[in-house]
Amino acid sequence: MQSLFGYFSAPLKQILAVLSTRLTQPLQEIRIREGRPLEASWGSGFGFISPEGTWCPSPEQAYRPTRQDCASLLELLTQHSMYTFEEELKRGFLTVQGGHRVGLAGRTVIEQGKVKYIKEVSGFNIRIAREWKQAGRLVLPYLIDQRHGQVYRTLIVSPPQLGKTTLIRDIARLLSGGEAAEAAAGWEGGAPFRRVYKVGIVDERSEIAACVRGVPSFDVGPRTDVLDGCPKAEGMMMMIRSMSPEVLIADEIGRAEDAAALHEALHAGISVIATAHGRDVEDVRRRPILKDLIEEGVFERYVVLSPAPQESVPGPVSAVYDAGGRRLDERLALRGGSSL
Repeated sequence: MQSLFGYFSAPLKQILAVLSTRLTQPLQEIRIREGRPLEASWGSGFGFISPEGTWCPSPEQAYRPTRQDCASLLELLTQHSMYTFEEELKRGFLTVQGGHRVGLAGRTVIEQGKVKYIKEVSGFNIRIAREWKQAGRLVLPYLIDQRHGQVYRTLIVSPPQLGKTTLIRDIARLLSGGEAAEAAAGWEGGAPFRRVYKVGIVDERSEIAACVRGVPSFDVGPRTDVLDGCPKAEGMMMMIRSMSPEVLIADEIGRAEDAAALHEALHAGISVIATAHGRDVEDVRRRPILKDLIEEGVFERYVVLSPAPQESVPGPVSAVYDAGGRRLDERLALRGGSSL
């Protein structure tokens, strides 16, 4: 929260500063809508925020951000230069220092049938980023061929906001930094793959590495290269041709061009770790492109994230399956909570 205060108008800063001292669990989102109730959400719910910086049960009691609040926020987010951030405005979000992503809503300007940018921005969704190191430590040993040291081609399946992006970010860090061996210490007699991997991240929505001016805000490992703001399919091909990665990481695949790029990586001997929205493997199988990839055996491992069965267990719970659907793990609690 502290890293965000510099973007807010004085009234919003005062309200959110008071709120931050009273929080009992981490916020995930702050929603600022011109003339409408100020809202925030966390893992298990949401609430409205009063002018005094307290939770209030009714939207009628909440602070209503003014046009000046919103105009000031946009000015500071774009560093007083809307033109400089035209590409980000076209995509509908900005990534700011600290890895926080700010979604934008308002009136769009259309040119030749496509969105040129958003103007008259009146709604902001600030998604608060949190780095969770060791999120991938329990899962990682299941994703590496213990005999040959190769990383299995893996699809991580999860409903929204359970931490799949957080998980692949930390997997990149572990593989790139040589901590994969430590994660597997004691695993069936040790870790025969005691080396680091060259990792390439294609970060189409700036969520994995949260780059600001091309530099990752999060620790994604010392041997990791990032293509920020690049379409996944095109980015994977660029990485294959120019950066010689051993492992490629991408978020939320599902288009035909993504499938073509995955096949190209497969033929080049490159492992891919990707994510997809869904409750389980059968759920993502209903999407034609993913169905074809699954049936073609492109993925050798599946990690499925689901909500913890009780509130006392923080973070999601994961299950790991092989390509044939055989369960490989005991139920794993990935502790620490999710961020993006």
